[in-house]
Amino acid sequence: MVFMFYIVFFLVIGVFVVTFVKGISQWNKNNNSPRLSVDATVVTKRTQVRHHHHNHDGHMHTTHSTSYYVTFQVASGDRMELHVPATEYGMLVEGDYGILSFQGTRYLGFERK
Repeated sequence: MVFMFYIVFFLVIGVFVVTFVKGISQWNKNNNSPRLSVDATVVTKRTQVRHHHHNHDGHMHTTHSTSYYVTFQVASGDRMELHVPATEYGMLVEGDYGILSFQGTRYLGFERK
């Protein structure tokens, strides 16, 4: 039984380490990518809501967090989905055409034409 505990423990730690390393790797890759500005069209938008359950002082509390994503299509026909701030998400409308600025997978801005 103790053996199973150690296996599960190391698997959980391994998942956290892999996730952390992937995040740092993507951050570094974005920092080393050129900043690009290209013609693009807003194709679609989506949100992802996460529910977090917390036990505080014997009471269950639920918090929510929302991530915002927009898919852009560039002149070559390629599409990319980027995580955007909530303030910009509300200002973008499907079909909008303009200049998309990004660095790797990091959204920098969109200027409507």
